Amino acid sequence: MRNGNVLRGSRVGSTPARPTERYEPAPCRPVTYWCRNGHDVEIRIAAEAPAPDLWDCPRCGLPAGRDPGNPPGRVRSEPYKTHLAYVKERRTDAEGAAILAEALDALRRRRGRPEC
Repeated sequence: MRNGNVLRGSRVGSTPARPTERYEPAPCRPVTYWCRNGHDVEIRIAAEAPAPDLWDCPRCGLPAGRDPGNPPGRVRSEPYKTHLAYVKERRTDAEGAAILAEALDALRRRRGRPEC
């Protein structure tokens, strides 16, 4: 009894998607990075691609650099900003007061109240 399953008897990923004689792997080069904790990380990058200056260490999460004698320091995280902090960066106090007065005036007109 056939159920129409094409992959019957095989696992997905058990064989390469393409036979190796049909393609040639891209040329790669190893690049090594070092972090403050003394971990070294070697990644493979395409030969023609530029290597990034920093790479995250997979062991400790610190940034790693290409100079083993002078690895980069800990990245300083920026504190959480509220929506109000972002608004205050874009607007002056005078602009904020004008916008508030305009919004209150529109609200009072909708409710049918005279201006206070």
